[in-house]
Amino acid sequence: MDTSTKSIEQLAIDTVRVLSADAVQKANSGHPGTPMALAPVGHVLWSQFMRYNPKNPHWANRDRFILSAGHACMFQYSFLYLTGYNITLDDIKNFRQLHSKTAGHPEYGLLDGIEVTTGPLGQGFANGVGFAIAQKYLAARYNKPGFDLFDYKIYAICSDGDLMEGVASEAASLAGHLELGNIIYIYDDNHISIEGDTDITFNEDVAERFRAYGWHVQEVGDANDIHAISNAINNARIEVGKPSLIKVRSHIAYGSPNKVDTAGAHGSPLGGDEVKLVKKFFGFDPEQSFVVPDEVLEYYRFCGSKGEPLEEKWNELFAQYKQKFPELAAEYELAASGELPKGWDANLPVFKPEGKIATRAASGKVLNAIADKLPNMIGGSADLAPSTDTNLKEYKSFTVENRDGRNFHFGIREHGMGSALNGMALTKGIIPFGATFLIFSEYMRPPIRLAAIMKIRPIFIYTHDSIGLGEDGTTHQPIEQLISLRSIPNIVVIRPADANETSQSWKAALEHKDGPVVLVFTRQGLPVIDQDKYAKADGLHKGAYILSDSEGAPDVILMATGSEVTLVLQAQDKLKAEGINARVVSMPSWELFEKQSADYKEKVFPKAVRKRLAVEAGSPLGWHKYVTDEGDIIAMHTFGESAPAEELFKEFGFTVDNVVAKAKALLN
Repeated sequence: MDTSTKSIEQLAIDTVRVLSADAVQKANSGHPGTPMALAPVGHVLWSQFMRYNPKNPHWANRDRFILSAGHACMFQYSFLYLTGYNITLDDIKNFRQLHSKTAGHPEYGLLDGIEVTTGPLGQGFANGVGFAIAQKYLAARYNKPGFDLFDYKIYAICSDGDLMEGVASEAASLAGHLELGNIIYIYDDNHISIEGDTDITFNEDVAERFRAYGWHVQEVGDANDIHAISNAINNARIEVGKPSLIKVRSHIAYGSPNKVDTAGAHGSPLGGDEVKLVKKFFGFDPEQSFVVPDEVLEYYRFCGSKGEPLEEKWNELFAQYKQKFPELAAEYELAASGELPKGWDANLPVFKPEGKIATRAASGKVLNAIADKLPNMIGGSADLAPSTDTNLKEYKSFTVENRDGRNFHFGIREHGMGSALNGMALTKGIIPFGATFLIFSEYMRPPIRLAAIMKIRPIFIYTHDSIGLGEDGTTHQPIEQLISLRSIPNIVVIRPADANETSQSWKAALEHKDGPVVLVFTRQGLPVIDQDKYAKADGLHKGAYILSDSEGAPDVILMATGSEVTLVLQAQDKLKAEGINARVVSMPSWELFEKQSADYKEKVFPKAVRKRLAVEAGSPLGWHKYVTDEGDIIAMHTFGESAPAEELFKEFGFTVDNVVAKAKALLN
C-alpha cells in the first residue's frame, strides 16, 4: 500500500513501526519487534487517552506512562519525539550510543517523559503500583469537593517476561487487594521470548490469574484493531474499583515478512534487507531511512499540544485552591519541591545514657516524634512493623477505606515493596520508607540498585542487623549484606552505634537528596553513649568521627560501627589502664565519610598512625582500605549459629578482651 492512500491514523502508526526498525538497525542493537507490534496501542494512548503536556513534562496531574517492557524502548522514544518532548530525530538516530538520551532501556533523568528507569523485567509493573498508591494518598490528603487536583491514571505496557517475574505477582496481588482502580496496564500477549515460543515455559491463563488477584480484565484479539483497543481503555477508565489489565494479542515484528512471530525479532536488528522489506510492506521508500511524513509529525504534535490547555485549566484550579485552602496548598508546594518544613527536626529525640535501647526501637521513637511535621512521609514494612518499629502510632493504616492512612502494609512481599517504594519516591510530594530484616534486603536488590541509578530517595530500613539477632540462626543472621549494599554506587548506608546516632541517622536520611539511604538497626538493646563524656552524635553526618580520643598521640585507632562501637569504647579504657593510647572512631557511614575533605579524613585517620583495628559483626571486605596494611579486622568469616546473642558475640570474638588482645598484638 502506498502511504498516500492511507488514513492519517494508519500512516502515523506505520511511521512509528518503520522509525523503530530504522533506529534499531542503525544501532545494530535493540528490540524492533514489540514497537512494530504495539504501535497501534501507543497511537491510541498518546492520541486519545493520556493527559500529558510535552511543554511541561512534570505537570503534577499528568497521567503516568511506564514501559515495563523496557527493551522495547524505541516504542516510547518514537511517541515522545512525535508528540513534542525534548527529543529530536537526531536523538532517535543516536539510539543506544554513548551519552545519548535514547539509552538501551528507558532511563529516568535522561529524557523528559520517562517516569521511571525500567529494564529488569517486572520492575516497571511494580513501580506503577507505587505510583498508584502515591496518587491515592495525594488525592485523599489534598483533593476537596470541586477541587480534584490529583485524579491521574497510571498506564503501563507489560510483556510476557514481566508477568513471569515474581515481583509482578507480588505487586499485582497488592494492587488487587488495595483496589487501585487508577491502574490501566496493557499486556502484550505476543507469545515470544528470547528462547522461542512462550509455550516452552508459560502456558498459564493470565486473564484468570489476574481476575483471581481482583483485577478487571479485558481481552483484545488483535493489536491492529484500534477501535477495540480504544473501547477497552475507555472501559478501564470507567472501572475505578479495580486495577485493569487489557490483554492484547499482538504479532512481534508485524510487517516483517520473514521475522514476524519469531524470537529473532525479540532482541536483534531485523537486518538491512529485511528492514527494506518492512518499508515496502508499509508503503515506504525502502531506500530512505528515518522518514517522518510532515502530516504525521503535524498530527502527533497537535495531539501533544492538547495537554497545554488541560494544564492551564489545572493551574487555574490550583490557584483557586490556594485561595480557599492556603495551608494545604503551601504544604503540598513545599513537599513537591523536595524541601523539608522549617523546624521539622525540632523534636528529634535526645536519649539519656540510662539503660539499653535497641536502635530499631530508637528509630521507632524518632519516626513518631517527627511524623506530625512531615505529613508527606508514609511507609511501612513487609509484615514486620512490630519487629522493625515502623508503626506511626498516631496515624491510620492505608487501606481501601482510608487512602490518607500513613501506615502501609506491604505484606510479605519484600521485592514488591522495594519496587513500589521507588514509584512512590518518584511522585513529588511523597517521602516513602519501607522496612524488613537486613537479611531480606536480598529480596530487594533490583529496586535498591535502580533507586541508586535514578538518584531518588526512598528510605530503606533494615533491622536485625547481625548475629546479634540471636536464636533465629544462620538463615536470618546477615553477614555479607552490609558490604553488599555498600558496594552499590550512589547509595548511603548508615549503621548507627546507639540511640542518639539513630536519631541523627534519620536527620541525615531525610536531608539527603541524590540517592537512596539505607538505615541499619539492631534487634538487641545497646547502651546509650554519654554525649557529655564523649563526642556528640551529630558527628554521624561526617560518616566517621572521633568519638573518644586518647590523651596523647594515639598508638592505635579502634574503629567500629553499630553495636560494636560500645565494645571498642570499653576496650579503650582497658588499654588506657595499660598505658596504651587508643583513639575510638565511630564510623556509621563509609559513604558519608568519603564525601569529606582530605583534611578531615587526615584528622580522623592520620597517615602517621598505621596501627588500626576495625570491628564489625559482618564481612571484613572493604575494611582493609581503612585499617591499612599494618592493621587488623575483627569480623565474621563464616556464617553464624543459632544461640542467644551474648553467646554468639563471645563465640565469634566480639568481646572487649579480644579487642584489647588484637590491639596489643598490632603494637607488638
